[in-house]
Amino acid sequence: MPRTQKNDNFIDKSFTVMADIILKILPANKKAKEAFVYYRDGMSAQADGEYAEALDYYQEALTLEEDSYDRSYILYNMGLIYASNGYHHKALELYHEAIELNPRLPQALNNIAVIYHFQGEKAKETGDHDGGEALFDQACDYWVRAIRLAPNNYIEAQNWLKTTGRSQIDVFF
Repeated sequence: MPRTQKNDNFIDKSFTVMADIILKILPANKKAKEAFVYYRDGMSAQADGEYAEALDYYQEALTLEEDSYDRSYILYNMGLIYASNGYHHKALELYHEAIELNPRLPQALNNIAVIYHFQGEKAKETGDHDGGEALFDQACDYWVRAIRLAPNNYIEAQNWLKTTGRSQIDVFF
């Protein structure tokens, strides 16, 4: 049974009905429409915490989706799942792939920075001060890129950049 038939709350059902209507009227080919259905089911499974199921749906959507912009969001969502489960290396790989397809994806840039910052803190905790600083510098680079794309977002990152002296400019917006 497709996941969209399992939705049991009003909001999910409403979203599904609206998405199906939009899908029917959009001038997209059958393959693109099918990819969207898998993507939508992946988002639903992800929201329910069914990560393995979500990854299966996203993987199927990737095999069908040809549009690089849409593929970037599929990869981004897959990265979210891997990051939230502690698989940072795989998450970084997926976020980087998403950015290659869509360089204007600030949330992927932010998430890369968050992972590098986390790894930098862990490196410093183990006594690797230089390695930690190098990871912080990488986090800085990605946060600056994210903030330039979305200047009103990532306030904590902006504060961290300022307090650590890594800010390249005083105000990003």
